[in-house]
Order: sequence, then C-alpha cells, then structure tokens
Amino acid sequence: MNNHVLRIGLPKGSLEQNTIDLFKRAGWHISYDSRSYFPDIDDDEMNCTLVRAQEMSRYVEDGNIDLGLTGRDWILENESNVVLVQDLIYSKVSARPARWVLVVRQDSPIRTLEDMQGKRISTELVNFTKKYFSERKIDVHVEFSWGATEAKVVEGLVDAIVEVTETGSTIRANKLRIVQEMMTTNTQLIANHTAWNDPWKRQKIEQIRSLLNGSLQAMGKVGVKMNVEKENLGRVILLLPSLKAPTISGLYSEEWYAVETIVDQNVVRDLIPLLQEAGAEGIIEYPLNKVI
Repeated sequence: MNNHVLRIGLPKGSLEQNTIDLFKRAGWHISYDSRSYFPDIDDDEMNCTLVRAQEMSRYVEDGNIDLGLTGRDWILENESNVVLVQDLIYSKVSARPARWVLVVRQDSPIRTLEDMQGKRISTELVNFTKKYFSERKIDVHVEFSWGATEAKVVEGLVDAIVEVTETGSTIRANKLRIVQEMMTTNTQLIANHTAWNDPWKRQKIEQIRSLLNGSLQAMGKVGVKMNVEKENLGRVILLLPSLKAPTISGLYSEEWYAVETIVDQNVVRDLIPLLQEAGAEGIIEYPLNKVI
C-alpha cells in the first residue's frame, strides 16, 4: 500500500452529513453513491470509508483506519486505545453536548442510583453502563438494546434505560424521567498510534485537524468591514465585539480608516444600525469558511 495515502473513516448515520459538510467547509469535496461505502474525495493523498460511529474506534485502534470521527461515548464503550487529535463540536448554535442519561417511567419509584440495586437496564452502551454501576458498587442487570429503547421502559419490559439525548424532549414526550446524567459526549477526531507516529501521516493529520477546527470556529460567525472617519473611530470601535481586536488600517485619505472584524452572526442585524449611527460607512458583511 502507498504509504502516502491516509485512510479516513467517516461516520455513517446521524453524523454522516454533518461530517461531509464540515469537510467541504474545510476545503475537501466528498461525494458518493448512497449504496457505496467508499466515498470519493478530491485529494489523492486521502481515501475514505464509511463506518458506523459505534465501531469506528475499534477499526482505528487496530490500524485498518488511520484517522476517524466518532463520539466520545463509543470510544469509552469500546475502551479503545487511540490518539485524541481534536474535539469537534458540530453544533455551535445550541452549544449543548449530547448526554447519556439513566431514564425511568414518570411513575417509577426509582429516584436515585442506589434505587437501581437488582434492577434491569436496556441500552446500546452496555460496557460503559456496567462499568458505571460497578464502580459505584450497585448490582444491576444490563442488556443490549437493538432499538426502540424508550419503548422498553414505557412498556415495563425493563426498569430503566440508558439513552442519549440533547434536549430531553423525546424523553418527556414519552412520559419518562431522567434520574441521573451519566456522561456527556461530542464528536472527536481520533488517530491510530502507528499513523500518528509516522511523520508524513502525522503532518497530514495535523493539516486536517487545523482546517476542520477552523471551519468549526467559523460556524455562526461572519466578517464585517467598513470605512470610518477619524473623528468617529473611537465610537465605532467601542461597538465592535471581536475574537481579539478589530483590524484598523489607514486609507489614502488621512482622515479615514478601514475597520474589519469577526462577529457572531446573530448580532449583525442589531449591530449594523448602531455602526451607521456611530458614523461607519460602506459596511460589508461576508461569510466565513474558516477561522484559524
């Protein structure tokens, strides 16, 4: 195999489209037929394979894949020995990480973890759940759920479930109640140790990490630039939020400056009228692909 090809695992399922969109923002175009597990990417130094997020860390650990994206939850579930390259939080809007929680029916007498002694739990996260209760010396029976996990506790087939949620709305809709938050999780970029220690692959992985992270940092932000007369500069600068400080450069006329900054997209509609009132002119808003 050509040593100058990095094998990348893309998560198939709920993270799939977000991952492809993220790579596009970072500069790589990925395309594939819906029936194919081997997407095309416009980079001769990379090839891609679609893998379920639940299995990704195992394939990365054993070296079949050099670099992959999966959830922290599945790394812990598989107890995988991989290199954590970067935390990747896809949603900058809610800023709410997914949570694995212990859930019971609203009318259940179970109120605490200790009340779970001798009880039955259904979950996809079997190994983690067993370890979680074992560390707290609570004896429970944990069984793997093949799906429709909420229904099992609703129908009384099990005493509780361990399920993933972001807002808890589905749990409330099914008349269920969260007893305990057990873990928060987010997407992580992980690498195989052998690939990480290979100089060429390490450099390629660092390039991918930097550009993916830059794309995430740019989500929900826009660039704003404007011209400001010298006498109004102080008032305009006071209005501008920025990652660090606005960029200010003199124009041909000594009495005018060009001002440029990066702001959250959700404040622009209120900010622009204030900038106009403060004396800014020629205001331009533009989208961002990366902030590095």
